[in-house]
Order: sequence, then structure tokens, then C-alpha cells
Amino acid sequence: MMTELLKTLFVSTPGTSLHLDGDALRLYHPDKPGRHLLPLIRIDHIVAVNGVTVTDDLMHRCAAGTRSVTWLTRNGKFLARVNGPLAGNPHLRIQQIRAHDDPHHTLSIAKAMVAGKLHNYRQLLLRAARDLTGQRQLTVRAVAESHAAALIILRDTATLDETRGVEGRAARDYFQALPALITGAEAGRNKRPATDPVNSLLSFGYGMLRAAVHGALEQVGLDPYIGYLHGIRPAKPALALDLMEEFRPLLVDRLVASLLNRDQIKSTHTHRLPGGQCELTDDGRKLFLEQWSMARERTWPHVYLDREIPAALLPLVQARLLARHLRGDTDGYIPWTVA
Repeated sequence: MMTELLKTLFVSTPGTSLHLDGDALRLYHPDKPGRHLLPLIRIDHIVAVNGVTVTDDLMHRCAAGTRSVTWLTRNGKFLARVNGPLAGNPHLRIQQIRAHDDPHHTLSIAKAMVAGKLHNYRQLLLRAARDLTGQRQLTVRAVAESHAAALIILRDTATLDETRGVEGRAARDYFQALPALITGAEAGRNKRPATDPVNSLLSFGYGMLRAAVHGALEQVGLDPYIGYLHGIRPAKPALALDLMEEFRPLLVDRLVASLLNRDQIKSTHTHRLPGGQCELTDDGRKLFLEQWSMARERTWPHVYLDREIPAALLPLVQARLLARHLRGDTDGYIPWTVA
């Protein structure tokens, strides 16, 4: 299956191979005869699920043309990424490192990112509560109020550990309330590995979001591995994980909740492995990617910019706002929030 939108190509069917054919990308699968071509000029990024082959000549062409190729597992976990030369912006990266080395600056950025996440989760919960009744509605509204209280506490946190503690408690409360928010969900978050359809969909969606955010940071010239909220560790894109936080509620969780509450996800869309892991089937990934692509076309209000932004462009917009702050053009980082 292939879905192409806003210059990102998603390929999820194992056994598919991608080839360079002149100035085009050619897709081949033994069960789908014919010559399937897509002009390279229409592609900025390729996201492939494990089991999809990308030939060397295509990877070389992508790297030379500043196109990225990202591989994910069948459940959306990041595997690898191939890029060409990184954006040449050493002065911005110096400012990024200086901010990281300043505890007060790091704390300021981290608090802004957590505030954006808590605000957007609260908006998700309040909107969902309108369509609920009884105990489910009471539970969702209670969690929304706890997020409002967490935002007040967040203002006075004095250390990064306190800030992470506020975020962690809010996340725990939210995931414990999943059964009230999503029909058939289990309380809590499990991800290593996901053991139920809800968490499997969330993990896959977060994997897609991570790929989009990672690419946006590199496009702006920021180092995805030097972050502020998440600790720096080898092979961990801390800044990409940081910037993801404000997008999780409305770009991923909302989509997953809609698919399940509308009964679009069937039993045939997931299957359980012998070890207990729940995994999306080929049909499940196809459905999710179709819905993900349509959701990326939706525009969302941006309170700070006072205009509508397509979901697919939000990571790039926020990466640029972060870069502006690090260069000293704004007093603080301004997260994406909706009214």
C-alpha cells in the first residue's frame, strides 16, 4: 500500500521494493504487476515499514537531493534514518547547545513544551466529554480539571525533575482514564511491547509523528539529538521527543480515539503474537496510514500565529519558532496550542 501526501511517501506492504527509474521512483511488488512510477520532484520524505526494500541507487539519489528515508517497525517504532548533508546552520546549533548548557534556559523551554502538551490534552478531553454521558463523562472531565491544576503547578516548578514529575503524573492520570475516552481500551499505557489494539495504534501513530518531527528539525537546521525535556543519550533524538509532546494529543490520540470509537478498527486489523505483543496487520497499517494522511490535511488553529495551519506543517512551524527563540528573536519558546 502507498499513500502520498504533502510530499511524504508512506510504504507499508512488506515485499515491496523501491527503485530509481530516471527521475522517478518505481514501486514493485510481485502481487501487483505493472509499472508504478512517482516523480521524485513530488517527494521530500520516504517512510517505509520494515520489510520494504529501498535500493542503493534510490537511497543515493535521495541523499543527494536532501530527501530523507526513514524505516519503522511494523508497529511504528523507529529503526533507522538516512539523510544527505545536514542543513548548514552552525550558528543556530551553537545557540541550541548554549541553551542546553544553561539550566535556567533548559528549564524554561522544557516547561513551555510540557505546558503545550497539558493544554492540548485538556482540550482533547473537554471536546471528548461533550459526546459522553454518565460516569464516562465525569471521569474525562475530572482528568481535564487535573490537567488544568497541573498547568498551575507547572508555573512554579524550579527544577527539571519537578517539571518532569508534573508531566509524568498528568500522563499517568490521562492513560488511566483511557477506558472512559476510548471504547474497549484498557487502563494504562504499555508500549514495550504494546499488548492491546489501543496501545498498538498509539505506538504506530507516535512513530509516524516522530519521523515527521525529526525531519522538520533537520530541515530548520536544529540537532534532533540535543533536547531540553528528555535527557540526552546516544541514539536518542531528545529534541524530536521534546517537540512531539505538544502534538501527541490532537494529532495522534484524537485520531486513534476516533478510529476505535467509530468502530473503524476491526478484529482483522490487529493480531497477537505468541509472546503477547499486539501488532497491526497489513490491513490495519493500510487503514491507519490512509486515515493519518487525511488527518494531515486538516487545518488547526494556532493561537500564537492567529491562523489555521495544516497538521502536516505544524512540526515545521514549531521547529522554526524554536529556532527563532534560540536565536534570541523571541523571549521564550511558544508551543502550539489550540483554543
